[in-house]
Amino acid sequence: MFKTGGQGGGEQRAKVLVSRSLASTSNPQGMDQTVLTTTDHSRERAGLRYVYPVLSRRSRGLSVGVNLNPNNACNWRCVYCQVEGLRKGAAPSIDIVQLGEELEAFLGQVLRGDYLERHLPVGFQELRDIAISGNGEPTTAREFPEVIQAIARVRGSLGIGASVKTILITNGSQLHRPEVRQGIERLASLTGEVWFKVDRVTREGLWQVNRTRMSPERVERNLAMCAELCPTWIQTCMFSWDGAPPPEAEIEAYLEFLQRLWRQTVPLCGVLLYTVARPSAQPEARHLAPLTAEALCALADRICEVGLRVQVYP
Repeated sequence: MFKTGGQGGGEQRAKVLVSRSLASTSNPQGMDQTVLTTTDHSRERAGLRYVYPVLSRRSRGLSVGVNLNPNNACNWRCVYCQVEGLRKGAAPSIDIVQLGEELEAFLGQVLRGDYLERHLPVGFQELRDIAISGNGEPTTAREFPEVIQAIARVRGSLGIGASVKTILITNGSQLHRPEVRQGIERLASLTGEVWFKVDRVTREGLWQVNRTRMSPERVERNLAMCAELCPTWIQTCMFSWDGAPPPEAEIEAYLEFLQRLWRQTVPLCGVLLYTVARPSAQPEARHLAPLTAEALCALADRICEVGLRVQVYP
């Protein structure tokens, strides 16, 4: 589902495109067990340390993940995180040579072999992106700029064109580090995008949902900085807690946050709005449930009124 805001308080209303065809792949009937599904994002599926395949409901095809946190360490602990054994910490030292070799070998199978036909459902047999994500915050890796360079080398070696994006999924907490900004700036030249996590924008909300003491002001500064370096989407997860939707005070604070960015002409691509799709592995899992498509669309309409584009993933 795609909605577009416009200048003048969203007077230019959205054309809404709804597709639920991907949902049918979450538990395909009569299909080989090796077929990827949207409900299984196992990092071990390819048998590699850093590289793993995902059938992405947002990218609508194959997303090749680069996991810089095989130690399951993250500086945040989002309550909806599916990583089992998640712990507080940073990425370990990255073997850049091994990462590059794994990525080139796996992408070679995808581009030159029959991997797509064997492992993806009909209609989704296309390489969509290379996503730097995984089991923790990737920008905590000391070698983050070298990782971006390695991806650039592999893309060049295999002749991967602009139709395949390179995406960084991040909580944005490390933008104060020059080497992270350097890596993000380089990412922009690789048909790059940043998906910058913003689930809540109050101190209480950031703690309840993301288990971080990072201030809302710093989130806003880092997001603005990131958007100047590379095309940047805000990635927002909304869900119900004990059967109740997010408090209206949190929603209003979130919309005011977006409005400030809009007034400051921060060059954002828009908002990726989604809800929980797979069970959380965190202690709070029993409290969480997906928001309905109707609730997500109602929030998307309010975001459009700010003037930002919205892509909705129920």
